[in-house]
Amino acid sequence: MRSDAVEPTAVEESTEVMAAIEEEPAELIIADISTDDAYLTVRLSEAASLSAWR
Repeated sequence: MRSDAVEPTAVEESTEVMAAIEEEPAELIIADISTDDAYLTVRLSEAASLSAWR
């Protein structure tokens, strides 16, 4: 079976990623602040905790 892999893209060296918690609605926001519209949100109740990532 062949995968749907794509060629890796070039990564800019000056990217900066930040995370924030929004209170209303309760969401975790992760954003690349060096690129316009490069962010994702997830409901805080569904976000993985740091201990779950270890």
